[in-house]
Amino acid sequence: MQSPNPPISNVDELLAADNVTAIVALFADAHPADIADALERLTPLKRPQAWTHIPEDIKGEVLAELSEGVFKNLAHELDKGELIDAIKVLDIDDIADLIPDMPEALLADVLFAVDVETRNNLGEVLSYPEDSAGGLMNFDAISVRDNVSLDVVLHYLRLKTSLPDNTDSIFLVDRNKRLTGILPVNILLTAPGGDQAIKYAVESPVSFQCLDSELDVAKAFADYNLVSAPVVDDVGRLLGRITIDDVVDVIRDQAEHDIMAAAGLREEEDIFAPVARTSRSRTIWLAVNLVTALLGSWVIGQFEGSIQKLVALAVLMPIVASMGGNAGTQTLTVVIRGMSLGTISRGNVFNVLKKEALVGILNGIIWAVVIALIAALWYQDVHLGLVIAAAMVANLFMGAIAGVCIPIFLEKMNIDPALAGGVALTTVTDVVGYFSVLGLATLLLL
Repeated sequence: MQSPNPPISNVDELLAADNVTAIVALFADAHPADIADALERLTPLKRPQAWTHIPEDIKGEVLAELSEGVFKNLAHELDKGELIDAIKVLDIDDIADLIPDMPEALLADVLFAVDVETRNNLGEVLSYPEDSAGGLMNFDAISVRDNVSLDVVLHYLRLKTSLPDNTDSIFLVDRNKRLTGILPVNILLTAPGGDQAIKYAVESPVSFQCLDSELDVAKAFADYNLVSAPVVDDVGRLLGRITIDDVVDVIRDQAEHDIMAAAGLREEEDIFAPVARTSRSRTIWLAVNLVTALLGSWVIGQFEGSIQKLVALAVLMPIVASMGGNAGTQTLTVVIRGMSLGTISRGNVFNVLKKEALVGILNGIIWAVVIALIAALWYQDVHLGLVIAAAMVANLFMGAIAGVCIPIFLEKMNIDPALAGGVALTTVTDVVGYFSVLGLATLLLL
């Protein structure tokens, strides 16, 4: 990737050397996103020191680019008046993104510092869920009446002297401010000026209502290659617009969430957060895992006598549990992704379940043959190989069933499947794997 400026990587060394001139020069030519990345690489004690050398006119943009954990840290460490000056000049959607992580005292002062129009617009944005189209919306949409000529539109734009970022279309509205069409800027610049704007409006434009999910918004932007799109109310009145930069943030946040949730972690956590706080946030899921591990150990304990008589069971049963866990994780990942993209619904979930169950059985048979041969040759016991093979088929089948059913059940319980699905699946495949190996061995071998 070629960026306008190389990533900032030596701020820590420059701070240690107290080379203020070099830091100021470095930040003066840097993009706000690169400065934010540099701040996130610093320890909490050094961030306020680096902050003082950031150009005043881009401090707000730097705050908007920071991760939630780092912004929370800076919001408590920096001078409140300086923070207010930096935040109040941001776009409404950027201020709205920062508000949930602001200390209450800072939030009150920011709302007092912005102008009345911004305050009212912020109130409207914050009235919608954070993960909705309304929560992503900005109020800088350029709209004109649909019965004017293209020359009139061009004259109106010239009077504005500047356009909002990512303006690729002008929104056409009627006298009641209902959206009637979208006029692409490239058509505005090339079509005859005397023609009416409505003549060149895009038919059936993609638009969103305020309560549409941000994931649905992101999918539409990806599917239709959108740069911006209007947000309307339930009667079609234009309220604002969503732009690609905000959608990219949604996609990135979702990707980070999926990665971190698999380990029971929060994506907004500051990597340099205090040890006690980080330990506390991770302890909850370690406790959950301990409970599930104890459940698996309890199942093993019920067959302690069988293990004493046939030590090979202790060697082979972790293989069955591990294979079932891996197979189930594959299914779980596919299903969670399908649910997030909308490709798995109530109407086709049975077909998904049937397909994954057949895959589980087929893979179970394939690897059952392999493990049966290994066990039979290793311990010179064909019957032991057959028991392990049967347990392998049973656990891979159950892993597939659990991989489909667990995320669907968790979603109905309003629990994030990405966060809790892995723990629940591991419990199922461990318990079923241990029970099937030890149970079959007890019945058939001892």
